[in-house]
Amino acid sequence: MDYQYVDGRLQIRRTEEEKKPILQRLKRIEGQVRGLQAMVQEDRYCLDEVQQMNAITAAVREAVLQLISTHLDASVDYAVRAQDQDGAIEEMVRVLRAALRQT
Repeated sequence: MDYQYVDGRLQIRRTEEEKKPILQRLKRIEGQVRGLQAMVQEDRYCLDEVQQMNAITAAVREAVLQLISTHLDASVDYAVRAQDQDGAIEEMVRVLRAALRQT
């Protein structure tokens, strides 16, 4: 993982290996959404559709946690290297605040 601090924001560049699990999870979510679309087209039982939506929501939350985890790791590394604890904390709070809005 590589990152740089630009305009008060920590910008992360992930390696292909670091991107792989995130992209795999997103592809699974995409498949779940396609499955839900098929369920709606087929007029499946509402509870089945709701359960599929709940599974999608949980999968998206996990994807968000993966992204946040990487970002927090980089923020801590930045704080140590640059000795900018305040900037790193502001960045972490900004990311966590955005994540909490989506729940």
